[in-house]
Amino acid sequence: MTTIKEIEERLKTMEEPTEWMTELQVDARAGVQKALARWQRQYDKKKLVVEAHNRKIDFDRSFAPYEGAHIAGVDEAGRGPLAGPVVSAAVILPEEVPELVGLDDSKSIAKEKREWLAEKIKSVAIAYAVHIQSAANIDRLNIYAATAESMEKSVGQLAVRPDFTIVDAMTLKLDCPTESVIKADAKSLAVAAASILAKTTRDAWMEKIHRDFPHYHFEKNVGYGTAEHIAALEAYGPCEHHRKSFEPVKSLLATRKVGLSGEILG
Repeated sequence: MTTIKEIEERLKTMEEPTEWMTELQVDARAGVQKALARWQRQYDKKKLVVEAHNRKIDFDRSFAPYEGAHIAGVDEAGRGPLAGPVVSAAVILPEEVPELVGLDDSKSIAKEKREWLAEKIKSVAIAYAVHIQSAANIDRLNIYAATAESMEKSVGQLAVRPDFTIVDAMTLKLDCPTESVIKADAKSLAVAAASILAKTTRDAWMEKIHRDFPHYHFEKNVGYGTAEHIAALEAYGPCEHHRKSFEPVKSLLATRKVGLSGEILG
């Protein structure tokens, strides 16, 4: 008789249900039934992930003006922080991308997987582009206009012109038809891919400037107004990467004279 351990090992190799697994259902051993139930749960979970992947592809293709049209997805990262850039990304994916099963919006994916997905996206994309909009430009234009400009530039930098562009909750001026979709990063595979590239690029940028300004702990808060970040602002003042038009940075500058490197002048 086949041992439970042997059955468990064989189940690990099974991708789809088989007649052999049907026969296991009448095996009276509790260990066999537990192993079979565990495999079924994992299979059902994978099936849901694949179904979600296919829905995202179908969503993107629903905007195609003709068969084989290039659909771009556009998203950004970093509209809300007190420091650092807004980063936008645009991505055009092939119609079939089994390599990206499990891709979702960047906020729902752990950092290590985001970084792995970013490299995978770059390797399979028909075209992708990333644009970094500085804190100075955010202050000059305002956050909405700066984000829109960054998104437009990311699309403009694509090596392949899109036939249609899906944008996450922004209205852009592009030379192709566009659709602004609320929570597009959860509905569109191309926008989810763009969100991953934008997020990973921005996180890497914040880790880089952390080395120059370690007291703000940008590597942890990525520029957001955490209690630790606010305390550092009050102690050192803002640096060149802080958004001078954002509160509480704006009020701090109004009441204290500070240098761009953060030193208090008087």
